Amino acid sequence: MKHLLLIGIGPGNPRQITLEAIDALNRAEVFFVLDKGPANDDLLRLRKALLAEHARQPYRLLQVEDPQRDGAASDYVGAVQDWHRQRAVLYARLIADELLDGQTGAFLLWGEPGLYDSTLRILERVEGHDFSLEVIPGISSVQALAARHRIPLNRIGEPLTILPGRRLGEQSRIDNLVVMLDGHGAFAELDDPDLHIYWGAYLGTPDELLIEGPLATVKAQILQQREQARARKGWIMDTYLLRRR
Repeated sequence: MKHLLLIGIGPGNPRQITLEAIDALNRAEVFFVLDKGPANDDLLRLRKALLAEHARQPYRLLQVEDPQRDGAASDYVGAVQDWHRQRAVLYARLIADELLDGQTGAFLLWGEPGLYDSTLRILERVEGHDFSLEVIPGISSVQALAARHRIPLNRIGEPLTILPGRRLGEQSRIDNLVVMLDGHGAFAELDDPDLHIYWGAYLGTPDELLIEGPLATVKAQILQQREQARARKGWIMDTYLLRRR
């Protein structure tokens, strides 16, 4: 039987990879890396640096072109599902053609494999292949955000909500809420004077950016920093906590 490892490697700091993840790296013989193009070269270099530092056994690194999601589609859910289907076809081919029976392959996944990562859902679509699956947890950008701002994520007796940026406008009241995958700065549309924001981008990397303060006071600064960083690097990866004072 073939074996697959989904290894959480943290949000960007190479020292935030866990000992369990390092052990898993050294059980894999083939690493599958999706190439998202020049804009994400930094992420590819970080993966290679992790392997160079921690992998002590011979391995093969296989870079494959990532299918593109239709970002202009009006049906967001349908576009994502179609993207996942394309990825499932790709993963099935990789498992069939690049992994021998008895071998272990691995995906190095940013942050935590169980939080806003699609790989588990995609592998559920892969049919006709006999493989076992193991998930190695990682540090998420949410945890890193709280640590870098020196705050607890939860408050006494309050729930913590985590949602994508496109759902932020649906919230009738925000008390303690983490937003991920906000490509358009949805926080800028909020006018609640009692909200405080803790924002971070490229957490754990040399390019890390941190801003916190009353949302009404700092949102213009955050938008400016986001656009400058996106122009400089070609991509932005940020997370933030909104909290009612």
